[in-house]
Amino acid sequence: MIRQRKRVLLFVAISLLLIAGTVALLNFEVDQDFMVDEEKEKVTDLTEIIERGVLRAATDYNSTNYFIYRGEPMGFHLELLKHFANYLGVDLEVSVSNDLQENMDCILADDGCDLIAQNLTVTNSRRSLLSFTEPHSQTRQVLVQRKPDQWYNMRSSEIENYLVRNQLDMGGKTVHVQKNSAFVSRLHSLMDEIGDTIYIVERDEEVEELINLVAGGMIDYTVSDENLARLNQMYFANIDARTPVSFPQNLSWAVRPGANDLLEAVNEWLREFKTTRQYTAIYNKYYNNSRSVFIAKSELHSLGGGRISHYDDYFKRYADIVGWDWRLIASLSYQESRFDHSAVSWAGAFGIMQLMPGTAEFLNVAEDASVQEHIAAGVRYLRWLDQRFTDEIQDDEQRVLFVLAAYNVGIGHVLDARRLAEKYGKDPNTWKDNVDYFVLNKSKPKYYLDPVVRYGYARGAEPYNYVTEIMERYRHYRNALERVEIAQSY
Repeated sequence: MIRQRKRVLLFVAISLLLIAGTVALLNFEVDQDFMVDEEKEKVTDLTEIIERGVLRAATDYNSTNYFIYRGEPMGFHLELLKHFANYLGVDLEVSVSNDLQENMDCILADDGCDLIAQNLTVTNSRRSLLSFTEPHSQTRQVLVQRKPDQWYNMRSSEIENYLVRNQLDMGGKTVHVQKNSAFVSRLHSLMDEIGDTIYIVERDEEVEELINLVAGGMIDYTVSDENLARLNQMYFANIDARTPVSFPQNLSWAVRPGANDLLEAVNEWLREFKTTRQYTAIYNKYYNNSRSVFIAKSELHSLGGGRISHYDDYFKRYADIVGWDWRLIASLSYQESRFDHSAVSWAGAFGIMQLMPGTAEFLNVAEDASVQEHIAAGVRYLRWLDQRFTDEIQDDEQRVLFVLAAYNVGIGHVLDARRLAEKYGKDPNTWKDNVDYFVLNKSKPKYYLDPVVRYGYARGAEPYNYVTEIMERYRHYRNALERVEIAQSY
């Protein structure tokens, strides 16, 4: 009886163990499924950037950080961003605003920017909103003030007596500063430190415009980062920027909180890049170059003169012929000739729009015709190409890309690429990741010997890069000249 009872208990125990094991196994499988799903959902900012193939950055617009000069996008932060994008192996897309709050909103938005690339002062209050990178440089904030009239006839001691040198003397003064800038919070802190009131006027103008107002006598004081103020002193001899209002401060980029992989990637790259001669050359080019401010006052500087080239008026006048934004035509012309009307290519293309002799004859324009006539003819040719694609490629933005490629390599090769795209199951009416692939690879026998190809071999890398570079430069032109009235936006 006892033996039988033991057998029953043993059977029950084994059964319970089996049941427990099965439940545990089921729970493990459920947990594993949950973990797998969780891993699928856990995609980092850096992963998204790599998969997207584009780094999206917000920056500000001034004579050092980001601008256009003689048709070329330039700037300290733009050059750093290009190097970082190359480090990641992705393209770069830049948005521009001088309102820091707008740039902060951009990186905090669900589908906004990946990082802010500008001279961000690292403060405790900002650390609660942003994750700051390794510093890219250092500076301090200084008071920008005007020297007395006839200062050049005065002794140094007399000038010094006129200027604010002691921060305590800023009490009761009215200081105009850029809205939403670190200068605002710094002046509030300074008021606490000196125990007196500083009247702060927040303005929409960016720092260099305010420095200009100080120099012109419209306002008495503003605050600037020292490196930028020092450059402007080279242009405005009547301003002084030697009174500090802060200790030396780190300047950094920023990413959204939680973007740890992206933050680590920026820091890893930046630590290494700051030790290179390349970084030193870039920094000196924009912050230790006496020509920088004089360049910024040029009519061909987007900040100083608001022009891309000497020929902007012609681009604007003839843009309606094809219905494009004049800045896109300007970007094409820069790609073709760097705005040099005397340029002649190895293949015989000539003029600012680099028309081939046969094309020029077709358009009835002579090689020695004026710049204006060449631009008008080039735009008429763009319209002719556009009309060849209109029936089948009805999306205006897509058709622009096909027209640009055809302008460079000839319409026959682009039509070949469209036929190849259709044959291989791609969309013949979409450029990116469809027709552009077959344009790029038209130098390979597999494609240029294909029966659907009628125009044979082409050096596909040239038109592929041509379209990419024109569109990238065009986006920079739009960023930097957003206040310029456009002829037509597509």
